[in-house]
Amino acid sequence: MTLQEQYLHLSQILRKKMVTTLFQPIVSTFDRKIVGYEALTRGPSNSPLHSPLVLFAAARQHGMLADLELVCRHSAVQAFMSHRLDGQLFLNVSPESLLDQRHSPGQTLAILSEMGLATERVVIELTEHFPVSDTCLLYKALLYYRNMGFSMALDDLGAGYSTLRLWTELHPDFVKIDRHFIDGIHLDPVKREFVGSILNMAKASHSHVIAEGIELPEELATLIEMGVDWVQGYWLGRPQEIPDVDAGELRQKFAAYPRPRVTAAGC
Repeated sequence: MTLQEQYLHLSQILRKKMVTTLFQPIVSTFDRKIVGYEALTRGPSNSPLHSPLVLFAAARQHGMLADLELVCRHSAVQAFMSHRLDGQLFLNVSPESLLDQRHSPGQTLAILSEMGLATERVVIELTEHFPVSDTCLLYKALLYYRNMGFSMALDDLGAGYSTLRLWTELHPDFVKIDRHFIDGIHLDPVKREFVGSILNMAKASHSHVIAEGIELPEELATLIEMGVDWVQGYWLGRPQEIPDVDAGELRQKFAAYPRPRVTAAGC
């Protein structure tokens, strides 16, 4: 596909809002229940831009990332409300779109008002895959959201260029540990040491910790033993348009494990 064809595909997707939202549950190991959902985007199934990696890379290349993310937020909030999902809604937002001066403030708030969703139930999840050169400006942008009642999450802790620095400067309400450090954690003392350090930092900074990418019961057992309260991954629920996680089945997955000790503030 040429760049021109890619641009035309992307323009059509944005114009017609041709994105699909999937929801993956976030579960509390203490309460043994779903406490929220992360909204994940897919392009049209018959499109070369179906993959989120390809879709967002194309939007970034053509300078349309903020436009795409706005369409995604609208789709996510609309689906979240129409399915009457409980808990908090985690919306992925890139620093680039937050700092895009071409977009007037208040658009996300307008979407929530239109759909009847309170800001207190929404978490702005900052995806940091590229360097952030102006953390001061980013802090002001996030403060704007905080003042309206939104919570903040920092995604992929340990994987980005400067996530630890952002944590200390932005003081997010949630930090999500990158799946690399969760994969096989029951077999790797170095990964357990890393997660333990994150838990200590979270306690000091009053942040919730969310471990994502859990695919094995042994990984879940290790994280519960360490005191991680919020977890996410295929073992607990795959991304779906209409989540159908069975509460009884979910409780059964935790039945053999004691409740975690309290570590981070609010857990």
